[in-house]
Amino acid sequence: MGRKLVFAILAVALTSAAADAGWRDEASGFDVQRLARLDESRAKGLAEADAAPAADQAAIHALLGAQPVAASTGALAGDWRCRTIKLGGLTPDVIYSWFRCRIAERGGALVFEKLSGSQRSSGRLYGEGGGFVYLGASYVTGEKPYAYSGNGAQVGAPATPDDQIGLLSLLADGRARLELPYPVQESTFDVIELKH
Repeated sequence: MGRKLVFAILAVALTSAAADAGWRDEASGFDVQRLARLDESRAKGLAEADAAPAADQAAIHALLGAQPVAASTGALAGDWRCRTIKLGGLTPDVIYSWFRCRIAERGGALVFEKLSGSQRSSGRLYGEGGGFVYLGASYVTGEKPYAYSGNGAQVGAPATPDDQIGLLSLLADGRARLELPYPVQESTFDVIELKH
């Protein structure tokens, strides 16, 4: 193998490792643990949503049962219709109406934004395996968007109520889903469904 090829392979490997490590460098320990418990949060949310109406159950299982596929920036970038589904917590489930979301490259980073509705979100996406880890924050219409606080959470608090961490996956049918384990408020598990 030629020297240039070895250096090219090494450069790609180092770049990939740096990209994967990036979100861990930004995330609080609390959020790293939340993401590690994604499967547990999903299972608990589904169990709590057993009392949901049949139509809600069908929508929930169709989204969470869909198979993820490897996602590239190009496949995700663009405008999406999106809706938030909350499982467990205060009620068995809540399925919101469709709103506008966008995934775009900005300043060398891939960014997710929920652009309409009273509850909004925005944050950065980091490549992880075949999907993307999301570090973001929620805010209310009319407020300046919050930045993910990560390791800068309020003094004495493990997390702020606005911080979000999740896993964004592209699905085989062209939709995408952003799973948000153990939200700090209201529910046990949130998922945002995205479709064109």
